[in-house]
Amino acid sequence: MNKQELVDAVAAATGESKAATNEAIDAVIGAIIAAATKGDTVQLIGFGSFSTGARAERTGRNPATGQEITIPAAKTVKFTAGKAFKDAVNQ
Repeated sequence: MNKQELVDAVAAATGESKAATNEAIDAVIGAIIAAATKGDTVQLIGFGSFSTGARAERTGRNPATGQEITIPAAKTVKFTAGKAFKDAVNQ
C-alpha cells in the first residue's frame, strides 16, 4: 500500500474528503518526524512506537574494489510494533 492508497482507504472509512484526509495524514507524519528529530519517542498504544537510536562508526568493505572504508556514525529511526499490531498480523 502506498500513500495514495492509504489516503483512499482512510477517506472511505471516515467519509471525509481525500484532500482533508491527505492533509491529516501529512500532519500526523510531520508530527512524528518532528518528535523523532528532537529525540522524543512517539508511542501509539496498540500500534507501536517510533524512537531514535545511534549507529556507531564502523569499518566496511567496498564490494566493487574490496577496499576497506570507514562508514560514519549515524542516527537511525526504529519502529517497534505494539502487542495488538503483532497479534493482528500473527492471526
